[in-house]
Amino acid sequence: MDALGGCGGAGKFWGWNGFNHRSKKKSSGDRSKKRNSGSSDSVDVSRDAAGYRFPLKQAVTAGALTFTGDTIAQLSGRWNKRMALKQSSSELVEGDLGSIFSEHDWLRALRMSSYGFLWYGPGSYAWYQYLDHALPKPTATNLILKVLLNQVILGPSVIAVVFAWNNLWLGKISELGNKYQKDAFPTLLYGFRFWVPVSILNFWVIPLQARVAFMSMNSVFWNFYLSSTMSK
Repeated sequence: MDALGGCGGAGKFWGWNGFNHRSKKKSSGDRSKKRNSGSSDSVDVSRDAAGYRFPLKQAVTAGALTFTGDTIAQLSGRWNKRMALKQSSSELVEGDLGSIFSEHDWLRALRMSSYGFLWYGPGSYAWYQYLDHALPKPTATNLILKVLLNQVILGPSVIAVVFAWNNLWLGKISELGNKYQKDAFPTLLYGFRFWVPVSILNFWVIPLQARVAFMSMNSVFWNFYLSSTMSK
């Protein structure tokens, strides 16, 4: 997800040092007022001299919603397989429903949710911070640029990371090249159709501190598709 090597180095990008000059321009009264603010809308990342603090709220949100998307994908897949075998939904009994849940692949769920917690949540939050820093004015031109950059940089980065993370967990890292060739480009094209309108809403009306949550909520549907692609 650290696709922005030109942002003053990876350490500065992930450590938020690139934004510290803004706080230096503010008066000490403004800084004390900001520190004393207990608003729930405040971001989870420190911008003071202490440096980087893990964005826990965004990471937990992304991990939970990634888990939800994978759970839906697993249940849907097993349900469809059972319906195909039975040829008739009228034969479904209560025991079948219990077995659908009992066959849940918890390792797969952990694999996908850990990707959301460790990578998508922190990485996408850092990315949105950078975009707001680089393109702060809410103009139509900046909106278009943000959407384009989101699809050109963040989209391919997310797909590259989740494919690699999945294959690493499965012990199939040597097959990663074939996985990219087979599924990465179709997944990217599908992602363009889904994420372009979502990104427009995200940058146009959603405040910065809520963007990871908004994108993660939409990614429940995306993760349904992504988890299904990972399990092929």
